[in-house]
Order: sequence, then C-alpha cells, then structure tokens
Amino acid sequence: MCKNAIVGYPRVGGQRELKFWTEDFLKGKLSAETLESNSRNLRKEQWQLLQQTGIDFIPSNDFSFYDGVLDTAYLLNVIPETYQKLELNGLETYFAMARGYQGKKGDAKALSMRKWFNTNYHYMVPVLDENTKIRLNGRKPLEQYNEALSLGIETVPVIIGPFTFLKLADIRGNAGREAFIQDIADAYAQIIQELGSLKCKWLQLDEPSLVTDLDQEDISLFTAIYTRLLGAGRTVKIKLQTYFGDIRDICSEVIKLGFDGIGLDFTEGKKNLELVQVNGFPKATLLFAGVVNGKNIWRNNYEKTLLLLRQLEEKAERDRIVISTSCSLLHVPYTLDSESSMDGKYKQHLAFAQEKLEELRELRELFSGSAYSSNEIYLRNNLLLKSKQEFSNESIKAKISELKEEDFIRNPAFEVREKLQKEKLKLPVLPTTTIGSFPQTAPVKACRASYRKKEISTEEYKAFIRQKISECIALQEEIGLDVLVHGEFERNDMVEHFGENLEGCLFTEKGWVQSYGTRCVKPPVIWNDIKRRKPITVEYSKYARSLTSKPVKGMLTGPVTILNWSFPREDVSNREMALQLALAIREEVMELEAAGIGIIQIDEAALKEKLPLRRADWEQDYLDWAIPAFRLTHSGVSAQTQIHTHMCYSEFEDIVGYIDAMDADVISFEASRSNLSIIDALNKAGFKTEVGPGVYDIHSPRIPHRKEIVEALGLMLEKIKAEKLWVNPDCGLKTRGEPETVESLKNLVAAAKELRNSLGRL
Repeated sequence: MCKNAIVGYPRVGGQRELKFWTEDFLKGKLSAETLESNSRNLRKEQWQLLQQTGIDFIPSNDFSFYDGVLDTAYLLNVIPETYQKLELNGLETYFAMARGYQGKKGDAKALSMRKWFNTNYHYMVPVLDENTKIRLNGRKPLEQYNEALSLGIETVPVIIGPFTFLKLADIRGNAGREAFIQDIADAYAQIIQELGSLKCKWLQLDEPSLVTDLDQEDISLFTAIYTRLLGAGRTVKIKLQTYFGDIRDICSEVIKLGFDGIGLDFTEGKKNLELVQVNGFPKATLLFAGVVNGKNIWRNNYEKTLLLLRQLEEKAERDRIVISTSCSLLHVPYTLDSESSMDGKYKQHLAFAQEKLEELRELRELFSGSAYSSNEIYLRNNLLLKSKQEFSNESIKAKISELKEEDFIRNPAFEVREKLQKEKLKLPVLPTTTIGSFPQTAPVKACRASYRKKEISTEEYKAFIRQKISECIALQEEIGLDVLVHGEFERNDMVEHFGENLEGCLFTEKGWVQSYGTRCVKPPVIWNDIKRRKPITVEYSKYARSLTSKPVKGMLTGPVTILNWSFPREDVSNREMALQLALAIREEVMELEAAGIGIIQIDEAALKEKLPLRRADWEQDYLDWAIPAFRLTHSGVSAQTQIHTHMCYSEFEDIVGYIDAMDADVISFEASRSNLSIIDALNKAGFKTEVGPGVYDIHSPRIPHRKEIVEALGLMLEKIKAEKLWVNPDCGLKTRGEPETVESLKNLVAAAKELRNSLGRL
C-alpha cells in the first residue's frame, strides 16, 4: 500500500487556544513555563490525531508561537543588533522581533511583515547585513522531534529551506546572497547531522520560492547550497517540499541533485504533471504528490485525483508515490465537527483540515487497490459531488453580461476630480485620518456575542453601537483628526461582515484560519451567485455623519479582497465572482453617496495576494479582471465624491501602474515597516493618485513618538508633494488597545501640525 503525508497542520488550536495563551503571556498573565507546557499539550494532541488517522509522514516543528520564517531566523541567529542590544531573554527577543518592544530596556520596531506568497498568511521578513553571522542558535526542530518521539511518534521535522530563507530576506548593505551561502549551508548541515545522531529518518525543507520566476543566479544559488547538503555521509533523508505552483525553471536541476523525496503541488502547479511526464522521475526518489488542496475547503474529487495519480504512475512506481496535501493545512480551518449549526446539505461538501486527513486515507486505499471504480468510497464520493445543488441568480448573470466598457470608466479625469474635491472638502495640507476600524474592546465583542445569541434585542444592540460611534466621533474630534470614521464596532471582520450581508455566502462558527501571529480570521464560503440583500453600512455611516461637521468616510471592503479572503467556488471563474461582488459593492457605494457621504473608502487590502507568482500570468490570469472589478465599484459616483482605497503588507512596486489604473483618488498603504521603496516606484511610474503611506505600525503595541513620525513624514515629503500626501496609520486599529491607540493618534496629529507649521501651511 502506498503512503500518505501532509505538508503541515494548523497550529493555533481548534478553539484558538494558542492565541489566548500567547496574549495572556504578553500581558504578563501567564508564565513562559505555562505557555510552553500548554503548547506541548497542544502539539501532543495534534500528533496523536495525525497518528490515529493514519498519516505516514507526520510533520513536527511546523508549530510556532508566531511565524515559521521568524522561527528559522531565530534558529539561524539572524537576530539584528537592534534586538540583541535590548538584552532580553530568548522568548522576549523572539517576540520583540515579531511585535516590537518598548520598555525599560529600550525601544525597537518590529521586523517587516509580508504576505506569504499568494495566501492571506503573513511572514516576518528576516534582515541580513554584513554583521550577520549565520550559525545554529537553538534546537527547536530537534527538541520537537524528540518531544514527539517520546510519545512513540516518528515525525518529519519541517524547516523553511535555506534558498527560500535567503530569497525572502531583506539583505542590507553591500553583501549579496552569495556571501551567506557557506554559513547557511554549514548551519543546515549541522541540523542534519544532529538529527542524524537522534536517528531521525526524514527532514522536510520547504522551498516554495522554487515555484516563482527564477534566473540563472537563483538556480546557481540553490544548486550551490544543496550540493553541500546532499553530500555523502548523511543518514537523514531529505525531502524537498514545494507548493503554490510548479518548478518549471529548475526542474532538471532538482531531479539531478539526488533528493530522497520531492514534494510537488498538483493543484496550483500548472506544469508539474507535464514536467514529470516529460522529464521522468528519479527511481530512488519518493514523489510526494500534492493532490489534496491545502488552501480550499471543498471535498476532493476522487475521480479526477485518481486519474492524475494514474498518470504519475506512468513515470513513478506506485509504491514510490506518496499521496499528500498540496501545501500546509495551515490555510484551512481545523474541523467541521465544530460546525454544529451548519446545515448538513452544505457541510457534506466541505473538508477542513481534519476531514482532509480522512480524504488522504481514503485516496491511499483507493489508489492501492486494483478496482477502485466499484469501491463504495469512490462511488459515494462521485454521488456526493454530482448532488451539489446550484442556485444561480439569472438577474445577476444578466447584469454582468450587459456590462459595457463605459461601466468601468469614471469621469471626469482624475486631475479635474482632484481640484473639485479639494474645493469641496477644504482639508488642510497633510490631512490626517485613520484606515477605518477602532479598537474592538471586550464590551464591544461581548455585545456582538449577546446579539448573535439573541440575548439582547436588535434595538438594544443598535443603541449600543450608536453609543460607541458617538464616543468614537467625539474622541477623533478631541484628538484633532481631519477625516473621521465611525469605528466599525458592528463588524467582526472586514470580509466576514460583508459576506454576512451578501446572498450566496456561507459562514462558520469556528472556521478560524491563521492570518498573522496568532491573529485568525473566519473566511466566508462562496456557495452560489452573489447579490447584496440590503444596505450594509449606510445606517451607521449616516449616523456618524450627523454627529460632526467634519468629513466622515464610508468604509467598505472591495470585491477583490472579499474574493481573496473567502473560500471561492471552483465551478465558476474568479472573474465571474469578482464582478458579482463588484456589482454588490457598487450598489452600496451609490447609496452612501446618496446619503451625503462625500468620502468613501473601498479597501483592497488583498489586491496583490492572489497575483500569480509568475509574471507571465499577471495580466491574463488576474489583473485583467481584478482592476476592472474595483473600477466598477466606483465608476458611477460624482466627481466631488472622493474615493479612497487601502492596501497592506505586500510588495507593490511591480504593479504600481496597475494600482494607479484603479483610478481611486487616494490610496493608503503600509510603509511603517518598509524602507519606503514604494514611494520611489510611485514616482518612477508617474503615479497620479494622492497617497497615505502608513506612518506607524498598528500590528505592534509600541506607541510611535511624535519625533519619529515627523522624521518619517519628512522623508516622504522629499519625494511626495505636500498637496498629495495624507497622514495615517498603516492599517485599521481593531486589534489595538484603547490607551495606545489614543496616544499614537495624538502623536500622529501633532506631527502633521508641526510639519504644516514648518511648511507655513497651517
């Protein structure tokens, strides 16, 4: 019988236990010893689950308190001097790198954060410079391997591979990646040697960077490192794991190097099957075939999967094919067992992480047999997939088919609109605002929970939300912000809230998926055609506007972000779903404008997220529908209505021209953790849109000083005209505490006023 494997497993706990333990530890309510003990119990529970469900290759070291790339940086001693000077203990240093530090021992910003390839997960960016000495700085992979072994469970330690680590790192100064080849190879060789001394059988090195566009320099870097690691004398077998695409640029080199196992993604990897068919597969190597989708939640189609496995069998012997997930199951919720209120007619079509373990078991049984087409498991799966009911909305389909080119074009031109908007709004130079949400305090969350449980009436709930809006408006006026927001106290999440008000979406109770650190979201499931049921934001936006003479932004989530942060359908195109969402958001935009809301922000935080990893696929496979979908949402508003959008935690330099083509009036984006290279890209592209680069990091509890905000704005003003620059945090404030939020915004406003004074533009 062939074997099965998973690339990785969710790590926050089915009830988000790790999130709450970590938050209590950071607040001083939980000791480091208790955090470690609780985490060991969580790992034990999950390893035992994987063993009981028959997974042959069980991962270890895929657990992290914050992020796997950060874990690898710490393991390799890639700890910038800024954090070393704080002289904190190991765990404190680790969290200082993740979240920043502000205390008795000093002041340090967090490392930069970026999106993990084409997912909604975020990783911490390692920093290398001429002072970095890569060496082994811990034993976490070894300790967690031993931890599992003490339970009688043989595992495969998982570590971010050296090539991907160097590709993702921010390398500063004069040193290039080649300067670190020897040291990083030595460090990984030491890990392999020490695992060998423990009689460990397999090590998994994750190299997702291999599925991106690679040049000869990249290929030489990869080959140089792995020639060293795959040398004679090792007793540990090395599994090269790739995901999120195919390895077309480096396939021949990978095959020749002599890996003991190679993991390929056959769900997103367009050319991986062809590559195996054309190049063959080494007879001494296991093929870990990623055929169970680790990023979506629909039941696996056994008929299609088994056909694919049979095609692979023509080039790799059956007993050398390991049936695997396409990527880590980190990107899907834990289990459908937690969904007590979901109707069974929907539930039977879904598979979360735990259900995918069962799919792997069944596929192994079917593939190992000789006549699977008559097997009850196979027949049941076929019947289930054919029974899925579709409820198409013909009116929505008709609207999309009737769309014309002019529906995606806003008139008049940007320069005309900009002048009219400045005359109407009469904002000062360097206008200050926030991205939208204000802190979601315990009383806010408790009120929403009580309303969901029907413990309070609709009238009581709305009265509470109006009171919070009133307090938020008053607070912003007191702080001195120029453009206000209503605070979003009625919203659980920027995507989930909109999905709940759209026909065609399903929702979960415990369908949490990790986003960054231990922060989790509950993505909607797009089940059918999408339509707006009723106004979503108009009531509370109008109320907020009635409380102040200052402009109040209407706050919406854009169609591309809703799609990218949901579990999409697989039976219709992304373009179709995006346009359906765009029509729904367009209706909301027009009603906000009719209600007198003169500034409307349509967030596209996830625009870059699903951009194909290969440049050749950008326009035809994504940007050709993503940019028009956004334009459709706002093309009907008047010239005086100012349209904002927001993007965060991605590298946008390569698509600046496309962003400008979204034809918003103002765009805000993350810049507080970056080196402001985005601004150079904006100028190079002749970017016309007004911009608000974030001046402080909201993912850290650290309070920015007025002076540092002044300095940041000063750097921006060297490259951006004052008339084009907005002043704002880098993202919404939902996850922050109230005291730190107030102090940070006061410093932001004070910095803007200081610069206006220096410019003589009060």
